Amino acid sequence: MKTDNKSTSSNRLEQEFEHGPVPLSHRHSTRSVAAVWFGFPMILTNALFGGIITWNLGFWPAIYAILLGNLVLFGYVGSLSYFAGSTGLNFALQAKKTFGNKGYIWVSGFLSTVVIGWYAFQTGLTGTVIHQTFGWSELGVSAFAMVLYIFITFLGVRALSVLGMIAAPMYVVLGFVALWFISDSHDLSQIGHWHGTAVAGGMTMGTAVTMVIAGFADSGTMTADFTRWSKDGKSAVVAAFSAFPLANVISYLFGVVIVAAGAAIDPANNGGNFLSLLMGHGELLEILAFVFVFINLGSVCTHCLYNGAIGFSHLFGSKMRLWTIILGVIGGILALIGVWHYFLTWLSLLGVAVPPFGAVMIVDLILLGKYSSTRQESSIRASAFIAWAIGTCCATVAHIWFPDAGEAIIGLFAGAIAYYAIAQLSTKQAVAVLEGK
Repeated sequence: MKTDNKSTSSNRLEQEFEHGPVPLSHRHSTRSVAAVWFGFPMILTNALFGGIITWNLGFWPAIYAILLGNLVLFGYVGSLSYFAGSTGLNFALQAKKTFGNKGYIWVSGFLSTVVIGWYAFQTGLTGTVIHQTFGWSELGVSAFAMVLYIFITFLGVRALSVLGMIAAPMYVVLGFVALWFISDSHDLSQIGHWHGTAVAGGMTMGTAVTMVIAGFADSGTMTADFTRWSKDGKSAVVAAFSAFPLANVISYLFGVVIVAAGAAIDPANNGGNFLSLLMGHGELLEILAFVFVFINLGSVCTHCLYNGAIGFSHLFGSKMRLWTIILGVIGGILALIGVWHYFLTWLSLLGVAVPPFGAVMIVDLILLGKYSSTRQESSIRASAFIAWAIGTCCATVAHIWFPDAGEAIIGLFAGAIAYYAIAQLSTKQAVAVLEGK
């Protein structure tokens, strides 16, 4: 018995279940799983985006866009989370059911690569923010951040939960501190009167909603990597709700208020980023702000790195922690050489390509779960890829010709409807063949 206990203790870090469902005996509490998701959206990037939307559209249109985007995210992420909590399957295993034993390689590989792009972006941003705010070496800070974020991710999903419990309250507290400082020179009661600076050809309501959705389209689609640890489907939905709309809306609102109050510095580009507003108010607050950058941006970096590591570990039949190191170093190098500066524009287009993936999976695994749970396995499920292509094409058309419509929503619903229609047509054809016999 002593030997078994030692063995269990020494192998504890290896229990990430990359290749099978998380057993009920290893599931976490709802609070623990919710902490993983709740701390994820509490990032300065959201304050930046919230401020940019407000700068362009005005206070109330920004509120509507943020709420609508988050309601879509809740329905989207919540549905995928429900299935994850019910089955214990990670994203790669879910995608394998819908897109096939070989088809899933494209889906999982694509999204696992995309989240490493986010990891590289936020790691590089850590160095830039510290350099601009405190004057430290940008490359040196980015290199340190890379090592730190790899180490935290290496510890596993429990470390993400602890980090979320720290990151979210710290974001809220420092956000309110920033608002308290600006209230001395700005009238916060007038924020509802800010009408924005929208110009012809500028940001539309659809673009704003897509920006909100696209911010978490990738990790939101891969939510199963986190919510598979829930005790059941309902607990997983609660965890998803803690992020969308709760945490995500809160994080956006700080940027909205700061810009609408006229207190933002370079709002067209910097949005409602409130870090600079904390400077010049004493050494203690500046030290807290310094630590906050690593905790805050580290939260999103570790989550994205975890998503990517789980995905690639399953693709190559390996371990999550090995791929944490490999992908962490690759993403860190991209950050160090400055490639991350080009990721943001590319990632903002994720609202076109990613939501249809999740939409097809929701219809297949939940709405048509009675049939998908009993069908035979196949290498590539063409129907799923055709539906995804239809959704992506519709989103692209909306992006180019109907930007007010919101390409993310168009792509999501088009993909879902297309897959349902194809599935119904295939069922009728199968019945007709049987009756003909």
